[in-house]
Amino acid sequence: MTLDHRIFDRRLLVERRNRVADGAADHDFLLARVADDLAERLSAINRQFPIALNLGAHHGLLGRRLRRLPGIELVIDMEPAARLLAQCGGPRIRADEEALPFAGESLDLVVSGLALHVVNDLPGTLLQVRRALKPDGLLLAAMLGGTTLTELRTALLAAEEEIEGGASPRVAPFADVRDLGALLQRAGFALPVADSETVTVTYADPLALMRELRAMGGANALLARKKSPLRRVTLARVLEIYADRFGLANGRMPATFEIVTLTAWAPHESQQKPLHPGSAKARLAEVLGTEERPAGESAGPGKRRR
Repeated sequence: MTLDHRIFDRRLLVERRNRVADGAADHDFLLARVADDLAERLSAINRQFPIALNLGAHHGLLGRRLRRLPGIELVIDMEPAARLLAQCGGPRIRADEEALPFAGESLDLVVSGLALHVVNDLPGTLLQVRRALKPDGLLLAAMLGGTTLTELRTALLAAEEEIEGGASPRVAPFADVRDLGALLQRAGFALPVADSETVTVTYADPLALMRELRAMGGANALLARKKSPLRRVTLARVLEIYADRFGLANGRMPATFEIVTLTAWAPHESQQKPLHPGSAKARLAEVLGTEERPAGESAGPGKRRR
């Protein structure tokens, strides 16, 4: 028996990205924020990156930012949606993020903006990235994290439970920042770091949020999704719950986006290594200014315990 671990309908996802490609630049505020942040992080690294890959390039916004940075000589945009890829401004490859068409140790830098959270096999994709990087090559990727769209998820689940008698998955599950750090280690990266930032955007009403998500190509693409749209009565209840639980004093509706940034390096002998047990040059008790005692032995009168 073969187990199917797919979560997303990747074919549908690409179809939707192609459908909204002409208006992509009108709804790229999150991608623009991510592109600015990744470019700033790269600017702080005093390194040359002759060959860089923009993995999941969308309409090329991040690639254009990278080409303005010193130290990056060639940026390749890779995107599965043909109509988005056509808007990219440099060398480009149409390929899926889950199947990298690059030889081992051929890239100096892999950067990805808001693409990896909708791959089905993230561990496998990270492993491919690590293998494609040259030793001491860098992965710098931003993706949506676990608290993203928590308001919409809560309102949808509550309304469907109340009106339909059961809920169907309508908002994608996003990985926790701690899990993502562990995945980097599993993929064989060195010096892995995962950090997160919460961005709150407000809308006139939840319908405006849903329209923007569709315009981003980010509507529900879960394989387990209910194929029929929400009934009017259920949608009306979603709007009520959203407003009651999350509405702001000024009448606007907040939407949370958690952006998790992954930083990791392909292993190289020059990288800093953790010290071996017993290799410390100073005793912990001396550093703390206390007295070292065997476990279980109590401190006498006048002795400090830490």
